[in-house]
Amino acid sequence: MTIRSRRRAALALVAGGGAIALALTGCSGGGSGDEADGPVTLTLLADNSDATLLPTQALVDAFMAENPDIVIEIEQRPQGAEGDNVVKTRLSTGEMTDIFQYNSGSLLMALNPDETVMNLDGDAYLDNLSPAFISAVSTENGVYGVPVGTAMGGGVLYNIGIYEELGLEVPTTWDEFISNSEAVADSGRAGVIQTYADTWTSQLFVLGDFFNVLSEDSDWAEAYTAGERKYVDAPALAGFEHLQEVHESGVLNEDFASATYDDGLRMVATGEGAHYPMLTFAIPPMVEGYPESAEGVGFFALPGDGDNGLTTWTPAGLYGSADTEHPEAVKAFFEFVASVEGCDAQTEAAGAAGPYLVEGCTIPDDVPRAVADMLPYFETEGAALPALEFLSPVKGPALEQITVEVGSGIRDAASGAALYDEDVVKQAQQLGLEGW
Repeated sequence: MTIRSRRRAALALVAGGGAIALALTGCSGGGSGDEADGPVTLTLLADNSDATLLPTQALVDAFMAENPDIVIEIEQRPQGAEGDNVVKTRLSTGEMTDIFQYNSGSLLMALNPDETVMNLDGDAYLDNLSPAFISAVSTENGVYGVPVGTAMGGGVLYNIGIYEELGLEVPTTWDEFISNSEAVADSGRAGVIQTYADTWTSQLFVLGDFFNVLSEDSDWAEAYTAGERKYVDAPALAGFEHLQEVHESGVLNEDFASATYDDGLRMVATGEGAHYPMLTFAIPPMVEGYPESAEGVGFFALPGDGDNGLTTWTPAGLYGSADTEHPEAVKAFFEFVASVEGCDAQTEAAGAAGPYLVEGCTIPDDVPRAVADMLPYFETEGAALPALEFLSPVKGPALEQITVEVGSGIRDAASGAALYDEDVVKQAQQLGLEGW
């Protein structure tokens, strides 16, 4: 199967999964600036991870090369909860940059985009975007973003050399995953890598388990939105239970409490540990830092207790502030982002970690092994389902702190799940959802 046909299959599946459940229109060239006054300057706020900064900088550089009348200056913010608070504070005080990068899906909905974000509804370049992405950046009143990066999977990066040395096979069940992790730990290396200094990385065992939840209870997301499902109950409790089990099994890296995301990429790339639960956006920066990982690190979906498949994420978005003084220049940039030229600029700078959700975009044949391992999930009917945040607007702000506590042995799975069930209530009520 060619890359082009693989991408089409991937887009079809991502769009189907979405159904289950950070320009002057027509002109990417000049005309957006006032030549008498000089170039228009736009500001863009993005998180400080390489996975975000590399493709965003590439888009900005390529766009400015074709549009000398528009200058875009990038400002960095932290990742995780701290960066989330920066975005919310900027929007609430009217101090947001002209453009900002942020999540698609439920976290975007918590920003009240109808009031705070520029509405792009009706712009022609939106026709280039996958229905799955449009759904993840829309309300009943408008469409608000364009994608930066590729579609992603939430699963496990694993060190192929360790697997070959110990004669391990890729697990498709949770028991097999724990058995493999214990074998690695017995060999003197970390069976499972955790990096709680960057608290956002602690959520993968819960969020990445949603394929397993949905495959067992296909109505779970809809019922959850209506207040009729809880994480404290099966099957959603399993993600918290798995987080507790990996801690109690003694398979973690000793420095899990102080290790960073960058440490995690190093450890799985160099063989200091075997498994790093992570979103696949981490693959390009991992390969950039550790070229041997292009063929030395693979990927598999987070195993559960039933059918094996992948929980998927649509890319982050680029959004225009509702208060920007240069909406036409912002839209000119967005038109470039939503184009094949925009995708190619990102691939050249940062590689591709999955299929793009822009019509006509392709990925290279020589993708890293971990990307190649992920693509079949997108291509196989029923093997990939959307993460909860793309099927429900309900996501609490304290999840990453709670998962750190469960993963550190500070609280058990049941109390962590119960605490998260309490955490989401306020947001659900603010959204005006019935049943809460």
